[in-house]
Amino acid sequence: MNLKDFIRSIPDYPKKGILFRDITTLIKDENAFAETINQIIEKSKKYKFDKIAAIESRGFVFASAVSYILKKPFIMLRKKDKLPADVHSVDFELEYGTATIEVHKDSINQNDKVLIIDDLIATGGTAEASAKLIELSKGKVAAFIFVINLFDLGGSDNLKKNGYKTENLIDFPGH
Repeated sequence: MNLKDFIRSIPDYPKKGILFRDITTLIKDENAFAETINQIIEKSKKYKFDKIAAIESRGFVFASAVSYILKKPFIMLRKKDKLPADVHSVDFELEYGTATIEVHKDSINQNDKVLIIDDLIATGGTAEASAKLIELSKGKVAAFIFVINLFDLGGSDNLKKNGYKTENLIDFPGH
């Protein structure tokens, strides 16, 4: 099954000049979604990890299913002010502004190895902030797994240059 066939491309969303890669067409197909989860699990076998984290919000769709199947704790990395207890926070730059990502302070223990799953990597700003959040929590990033890599935007390459292991299921150009 070619998962690329299940990704819808929407021009000029969320703003002019962006070609949005839409995963809703992939997750609404039960066979494509199951194959996606199976491929993520297969790629995860290369790494030793204690917990699975996902980046809000589309990463939750994939990581929660993987977490359930692998029987690993699931950690939510959320936007600012979405978590009710004490948090660690990291601010970062986006292509169109700044943002903050947070995790509960009690979610990650010292030396926990954390696999981070997300739907897509573009420039890598959110992914790098997520790695910093794991490290601020005294954990270690085992690897990143993305469903889609927008290869020409350089995010995956930047993560690798910073010493992080990355995997992805599908490559698309970012434009």
